[in-house]
Amino acid sequence: MITDKISALKRTQFFGELEEPELRALAERAVERRLARNEILFVAGDEARGLYVIVSGALRAFREGLDGREQVIHVERAGATIAELPIFDDKPYPSTVAAEEEMVVLYLDKNDVKALCLKHPQIAMAALKMLAGRLRKCAELVETLSLREVDQRLARWLIAEARARGRRVGAGLEVTLVLTNQQIAARIGSVREVVSRALSRLQQNGLIQIDGRQGAICDDQALEVFAGG
Repeated sequence: MITDKISALKRTQFFGELEEPELRALAERAVERRLARNEILFVAGDEARGLYVIVSGALRAFREGLDGREQVIHVERAGATIAELPIFDDKPYPSTVAAEEEMVVLYLDKNDVKALCLKHPQIAMAALKMLAGRLRKCAELVETLSLREVDQRLARWLIAEARARGRRVGAGLEVTLVLTNQQIAARIGSVREVVSRALSRLQQNGLIQIDGRQGAICDDQALEVFAGG
């Protein structure tokens, strides 16, 4: 068990440069937790007691509107950490985080992480680099939500999904769409009905083909041009 925890910690950008003794000491204090799909890990505004290392599966961080609609801020997968920000500003968790699928995380008390940052400056630098990357993604999300039409947002999401999880077929890409239209809507700042209509328009324009959950981008370069406006 300790060996598995050490391996999980070693995979992260946050703790990857620690030596074996420090990793073992941290692993001995890490608490394993298993989550079912859509189980909430913590809620925005909760007191932040520590951070989590994703051992397997994926987590989504989101904010929820008064109407119950989700806006996904970012998704993190195995090898990543979540809830780093409160370690440094001592404020509550900034977003709600839930499991995308069955998964395993390691919980680390924030005081242990702070002590490591003071002892090993490279950890603090790794954290700064990681948080800077998250800030850039948030800036891109704000730009997308405020300056792009739904069809363009959907096109951008489809391109990213297909390039990350699909396969190249000629000038295009094929990908299995594992998310429902409701979940896609939460990614691009829309609602299910609007996403359904946007998918239909992209098909009518010959940019994509959808057959059940199988999606095909006919020409990803053309779709990228459309997504950029």
